[in-house]
Amino acid sequence: MALAESVSMSLSSNDSTSPDVKSDGRAPNHLGFLAFTTLCFFAASSTPTPLYHLYQEAWGFSAGVLTLIFAVYAFSLLAALLMGGSLSDYLGRRPVIFGALLLQSVSMLLFILASDVSWLVAARLLQGFATGLAASALGAALLDSDSVKGPLINSISPMLGMAVGALGTALLAQYAPLPLMLGYCLLLAAFLSQALYLGRVEETVSRQPGVWQSLKPSLHVPQQARRMLWLVLPVDIAAWALGGFFLSLSPSLLVAATGSTSPLNGGLAVAALTLSGAAAILTLRQREPVLGLWVRASFLPLGVAVILLS
Repeated sequence: MALAESVSMSLSSNDSTSPDVKSDGRAPNHLGFLAFTTLCFFAASSTPTPLYHLYQEAWGFSAGVLTLIFAVYAFSLLAALLMGGSLSDYLGRRPVIFGALLLQSVSMLLFILASDVSWLVAARLLQGFATGLAASALGAALLDSDSVKGPLINSISPMLGMAVGALGTALLAQYAPLPLMLGYCLLLAAFLSQALYLGRVEETVSRQPGVWQSLKPSLHVPQQARRMLWLVLPVDIAAWALGGFFLSLSPSLLVAATGSTSPLNGGLAVAALTLSGAAAILTLRQREPVLGLWVRASFLPLGVAVILLS
């Protein structure tokens, strides 16, 4: 999942450089709204994580089924990125964001009403597609709104959002009523409110023909960047694979390792991972890329070793 989200940041940056973006003055700055909406989408992506063990206790499914629930989200998100990554360049930012908000709202309803594993699979499938559509359109809209702050917000929002989603849901599950519903209800209210507010955000892209052709899956890497991509890719895959491991299996493994069934354990584990990732982005963003790569490559095996020792 997280690797797909990493791709989404690149795709959204490419989309926002479209020559069809209006250049006759800046749109009114809705940077805060766009940042909050992005954060909510990624918060929703990690909301089920602290609840997986509760679902397993209630419905008795295996770790393999849990992996399937997680995997359908990743594949649907990637499919949305590959097919709809440039959709907002043709339809406009607002229609794509609005559609993603509606799909995400439906997925929240599926989580709220879930009575067995099939509901979770359907909810995650829809949620992944909604997040993929939103990631590219919101990333482009952030850059349209502010070419300096927009890329930074687009880089750290997924990390901060996943931390908020996992830790917030864990706290609600631990101390509030309706542990399998309340977090989704709050997110549903947020997404519906954002869909209503979206009408106040000025469109920055003129609608143009070619929508159906844009849906053909594509992934373009500039020639000059391909060598660096192959150098970075192994570290990137390893880092995001670790993130996927934490977001899917860490709550169940923590229960087995510690004997504690508190949802806070899983929420804290995910928050520690994603918040440190956000801190790394903020710390290294103005340093040489090679330095950032070496830091990542060095700390990754060290972190895995600490996990194994614990």
